[in-house]
Amino acid sequence: MGRRRVTATDVARSLGVSRTTVGFVLNNTPGQTISEQTRRRVLDEAARLGYRPHRAAADLRRGSSKVILFVLPEWPMGFRSHQHLEEAALALDEAGYSLVTYARQTAGRSRPLWELLDPEVVVGMGPFDDEELASMRACGITKIVPDPEHTPPLAEWPTITQGPTLQVAHLHELGHRRIAFAGTADPRHSLLVDARVRATRAAAHRFELDPVDVALVDYRDDSGGATVRRWHDAGVTGVVAYNDDTAATVVGAAIRDGMSVPGDLAVIGHDDSPLAAMFVPAISSVRIDTVELGRHFAALALHEADGRPLPPRNVEADVAVVPRESTQDR
Repeated sequence: MGRRRVTATDVARSLGVSRTTVGFVLNNTPGQTISEQTRRRVLDEAARLGYRPHRAAADLRRGSSKVILFVLPEWPMGFRSHQHLEEAALALDEAGYSLVTYARQTAGRSRPLWELLDPEVVVGMGPFDDEELASMRACGITKIVPDPEHTPPLAEWPTITQGPTLQVAHLHELGHRRIAFAGTADPRHSLLVDARVRATRAAAHRFELDPVDVALVDYRDDSGGATVRRWHDAGVTGVVAYNDDTAATVVGAAIRDGMSVPGDLAVIGHDDSPLAAMFVPAISSVRIDTVELGRHFAALALHEADGRPLPPRNVEADVAVVPRESTQDR
């Protein structure tokens, strides 16, 4: 049969019996009057030809595709995000499910993947809009994470607010009273940047710090240099950066402008990417436990798919500050 999968039709053709008969035997269909001799012939011939059941087809017959569709946001995926997905895929595979990822595009010219597949559950890293939810429901998809009926705004998600809160707390503990927020100018990050800005300002307010100034910087132009000079003149001594790439842009601009880091300007990033540890000076950052987060997303999907209980989870333990040279002198 070469490399092609052996099918029930091949078995039927080889024996000279009907495809229906072979299907009844291979699926062990109850209530049939197929003789034991015929049943044995079908099973022996199937074994001889190397027949293996088509798992996807069998799952569909049972009403379960065993596919979890993970819808990614349009913002670029960083090092930690890939770790998160790998861990989720591993946890789902252990449970007998396949993870399929799909990145939404603003242009929206192609059909969403949930209209082409038959996913057991659709999971998003952010809330779905009304049009997306209507499309899923039109396809008969009812198992959706996060729950469309009880989804808080993105700015209130613990995975969004925890990091900026710890960044502000770290700078506050080091004596900084006037801080700023550096975001990326890449428009694909705008929703997440806005959410972290709100979380940063809320944390600064709780610590009774001065109002947080916000600027978008780009490593490809002098926006970083102009921004750090303006902040320095305004008395800003600490910077909360959207991610480690942004932190590196700010640190590099400050050093090129003759400032000392952290003496004149302390900077803390987010995500604890390899760049943060390799940069000189090494960049303080917020580390997210991507292993635990990936398994949490998998647990949410499995809870929706087949009712498995959700394991206990301490959200605060998933996020921690990793102090380095950009905020603390050696």
